[in-house]
Amino acid sequence: MIYTATNVRSALESLMDICRDGSKGYEAAASAVKDPSLKAELMQYSMQRDEFALQLEDSISALGEPAWDHGSIAGSLHRAWIGVKSALTSHDSHAVLSECERGEDSAVEAYQQAISHDLPSPARDMVELQYDAVRRVHDRIKSLRDASKK
Repeated sequence: MIYTATNVRSALESLMDICRDGSKGYEAAASAVKDPSLKAELMQYSMQRDEFALQLEDSISALGEPAWDHGSIAGSLHRAWIGVKSALTSHDSHAVLSECERGEDSAVEAYQQAISHDLPSPARDMVELQYDAVRRVHDRIKSLRDASKK
């Protein structure tokens, strides 16, 4: 599919919402775990997603109009991160990391979908760089989750 300016904007806004949801999810997860190093790592991912959202917002603005905030409650990623709330009360690192991985699964899927289309070069380059980082975080969260079973 070849993106029109409207479609590019919509795809970037969707990723921006996903990053904002991820930031909130990681912040909530960090507040739920007791291990200081895990807490710091989760907060780092929260800040990364904030940075990604700002980059996406700048890219949307470059299209000629300011980005529209969808309220960060739309779509499957919000539903994926909802489980973090129930895991929070247990303070169980494994449960929290499992929910983080579920949110990351949705983020990876959304980035794959965006990349599968013909985005214009500057936006495509940024989305691909972010996607690589999202995949690395997904793999790291999965590794942490697997290690927490022991």
